[in-house]
Amino acid sequence: MTPGDLIAELARRAPEAGGNTGLWPGLTIYRFSEPTAPSWEEVQSLSLCVVGQGRKCVTVDGQPYRYDPFNYLVLNSHLHFQAEILEATFTKPFLSFVLQIDPAVVRRVSVEMLEQRRAEMLADSPPDPSKAFVSALDSGLMSSVIRFLRALSTGPDRRILAPAYLQEMVYRVLQAEQYERLLEIAAAQQNHDPVARVVTFIQDNLAEPLTVTDMAEQVAMSPSALTALFRQSTGKSPYQFVKEMRLTRARDLLVRGNGTVVSVSRAVGYPSASHFINEFRRRFGLPPRAYCDLNTLRSQLGAQHTANPI
Repeated sequence: MTPGDLIAELARRAPEAGGNTGLWPGLTIYRFSEPTAPSWEEVQSLSLCVVGQGRKCVTVDGQPYRYDPFNYLVLNSHLHFQAEILEATFTKPFLSFVLQIDPAVVRRVSVEMLEQRRAEMLADSPPDPSKAFVSALDSGLMSSVIRFLRALSTGPDRRILAPAYLQEMVYRVLQAEQYERLLEIAAAQQNHDPVARVVTFIQDNLAEPLTVTDMAEQVAMSPSALTALFRQSTGKSPYQFVKEMRLTRARDLLVRGNGTVVSVSRAVGYPSASHFINEFRRRFGLPPRAYCDLNTLRSQLGAQHTANPI
């Protein structure tokens, strides 16, 4: 897929000048045939802004963020800012879209990536609080954007394919260098979300016995209400989420050599090492020691290949 494909999809869905309502909640597609003076706008949710053609500048608290077909913009929630179209003509109109993203989608996509990155983030100084950031629009993200827009054309595609492509878009952004900042923005939007608070509680107490009642008490909800909300937000029950997080953290600790199988199993909340080994094998296909040995072998082979390239 090419930039021309993105331009065509945006042009087809933006017949009118200004904002055109998309066929997805929170999606607006823009067309302008000439530059515009700065005007005040606002967003209520975490937003992904992609330009297919032309250039735009968004100014937040005096800080300008310029983006174009080579760079996308992410905006924090509840922002009041100035927007200015810098480049647009009648023959080559400015074309872009703004998509408000539910921060629960960010959390759901990042579950598999979070534990591995968490240790890396703790080792570094935390990023400055972000209200917006600009990052390079690579071919992977552009392709997922085009597939998402095309999936909006028919009802079945919109119901079945569009959510998958939306998650792919979030995944592509999470893979980029702005991973920490996107999670930071999503977390800031969710700081009053009971599920987000429970996830933090789980992360901080993995070594302790955790029940749904314990989690529900943290946010003053009933266990059944929290379970329903948790499934809606993460796609998993609280029990499944805790088990996945425990095993993922255990894998990372073992691969880094931070303890024996017994000590790691206790550190992530498994009092029985045999139970931990069985759960680990079911999740990753190998018992812990064999998994670590295989990972070490792969690392050694990779290092040899780098040192002796063909």
